[in-house]
This record gives sequence, C-alpha cells and structure tokens, in this order.
Amino acid sequence: MGRFIANRMLSMVVTLLFVITITFFLMHAAPGGPFSREKALPEAIMKVVEARFNLDKPVWEQYVIYLKDVIINRDLGPSFQRVGWTVNEIIKSTFPTSARVGGISVLVVLIVGVPIGIISAMKQGKWQDQLAMFMATLGVTIPSFVLGTLIVHFFSTKLNLLPSHGLSTWRHYIGPVIALAGFSLSFVARLTRSSMLEVMQQDYIRTARAKGLSEFTVIGKHALKNALIPVVSYVGPLVAAILTGSFVVERIFAISGMGKYFVESVNNRDYTVIMGVTIFYAMFLIVMVFIVDILYGLIDPRIKLDE
Repeated sequence: MGRFIANRMLSMVVTLLFVITITFFLMHAAPGGPFSREKALPEAIMKVVEARFNLDKPVWEQYVIYLKDVIINRDLGPSFQRVGWTVNEIIKSTFPTSARVGGISVLVVLIVGVPIGIISAMKQGKWQDQLAMFMATLGVTIPSFVLGTLIVHFFSTKLNLLPSHGLSTWRHYIGPVIALAGFSLSFVARLTRSSMLEVMQQDYIRTARAKGLSEFTVIGKHALKNALIPVVSYVGPLVAAILTGSFVVERIFAISGMGKYFVESVNNRDYTVIMGVTIFYAMFLIVMVFIVDILYGLIDPRIKLDE
C-alpha cells in the first residue's frame, strides 16, 4: 500500500505539471489578450499594465514566474478583470456554491440511479425494465445545457413553477440539480443494470441460490458489491466534475459558482482565472481518481494495489 501511494503521488504531481504547462502555452497561443479592446488602450498605458502583470516578458519567462508562484507561494495570481480580487479568493468564494449544488446532484445520481439499475436488472425484459431503459437512454442523449435550457423555458418562463436564477430557496436548487444529474443518473442506471446482469450469471451467485439463500441476501450481500465496481470507477471523475460546477449549467441558471466565473474568464481572456480554475479542477479530479483506486482494494479483495 505504501509503495502504491508513493507511486501515485509522484504520478499525480507529474500529471498536474503537465496540465499546467499545456494549459499555459495553449492559452497564450490563442489570439487576443486580457486587455485587448475594440478601442485599443493608449500605448503608454498598455506598457504599464503589461509590466504590472509580467505580460511584457517572453512567454517562457512568464511560465517560470507563474510556476514558481503556484508551487512555492501557492498563489494563483491576481484576476486581470476583477480588480482587487485574487484567483485564490475567487475560488474560495465560489467553490462552496458549486459544491452545494454538485453535492446534491451526486446524491440524486447515486440514490436514484443505482436502485433503478438494480430493479431494471431484476425485471429484465419486463415493462419496468423497458420503461427504465427508455428513460435512461433518453437521459444520456440530452446534454446538460439543453436540459437546463428546457427547464428554464418551460418550468420557469412558461409555467412559472420553478425559479430561473439564483439559489435563494430550496426550490432554486431543483432546476440546476436536475440539469446536472440528468445525464449521469441515466448513465449510472444503465451501467448498474449491465453490471448486475453480468454478475448475476456468475457461478458463485448460482451457488448462493442453491444454498437456499433469500433473493435479498443474494443480491445485497453477494451480487451488489461486485456489480458496483464499474459504478465506483465512474463516480470518481463524476464527483470532481459536478462538485466543481458545470460551467454551462451555472451560466444558464445565473449561479455564482466556479463555472460562471470560468466562462467569463474565457470570454475576457482572464489568463490567471482560467489557469487557476483549470488547476483546481485537475487537482480535484486527480485526487478523486486516486480515492477510487483505494476503494477498489476495499470493495474487491482480489484487486492488489501493490501489483
């Protein structure tokens, strides 16, 4: 276990450095800049601004300075567009909002998606299975931004049943949570169903039934644990993606989370915010994948982490 953790820590650092490097140079290679305007700033002012943020230096030198600040000082830099704000402050103030919506969405995905997949597998070929798989297939074909737009259009604008923006009351969470959870819930349901059907054909399941064990015990104690391994592998990246906020969904529902500011930073070429949010998301994703690998060993003893 110790050797496995050490190797994974090293690979996590290398991966994060790779993400920082690629994002930094691709961002600077894109046309335009954080202070580009339709009406150009006077040359003297532009020189002062660029010198203030080290933009007058060669790109490789900017990269070295940025990497030094991130690694040594844990400083993601100031925002170019939001005067008086640092990227650290923006992430600190917006992540809790994204995490609240994302946390509820993850719970909905697991609490609803897994049971639907189990019931569908147990009722294979029957109307319950057909209905569940029809809805799941429909769910995986509709992107979250399309679902969010439909919710705002019909349930907020036309029917006036749900609020269209903000997170003031519990009703404000319904639209964003459905939009965020829709695709993942459908995918988890389908994944659970296919995994359960595969596990239920194994010899040890037939042996358990031959011993006279109840169907509840066979499913809950023997089948479900192994059937959830593929689901766990999907849930790791899912948690990272949803907890950091869906960029487009937060924009649609005017939620002041990380996604909203990331979209604004891309539109405004706010280099430091783009880099900061990307680094935060990459680190979150890497950590979640690492946790999933640890859970593999706990769920299935046959998986040897040292190997």
